[in-house]
Amino acid sequence: MFEQIKHNMETIAGVAVYPILSLLIFFVFFVGLGIWVFSYKKEKIDEMSQIPLNDNQTI
Repeated sequence: MFEQIKHNMETIAGVAVYPILSLLIFFVFFVGLGIWVFSYKKEKIDEMSQIPLNDNQTI
């Protein structure tokens, strides 16, 4: 089955662009996510970490 997929992919013109494009999209996403995580305010992280421990349950 992989042979058929490989043959079909080889016949598409410009198919080599797709792996490069997908790598760039994922790289930009994870770099952006890392920047967002490291720039997050410590006070907000501490506040969110206490949410499960709060006894104030609203029904």
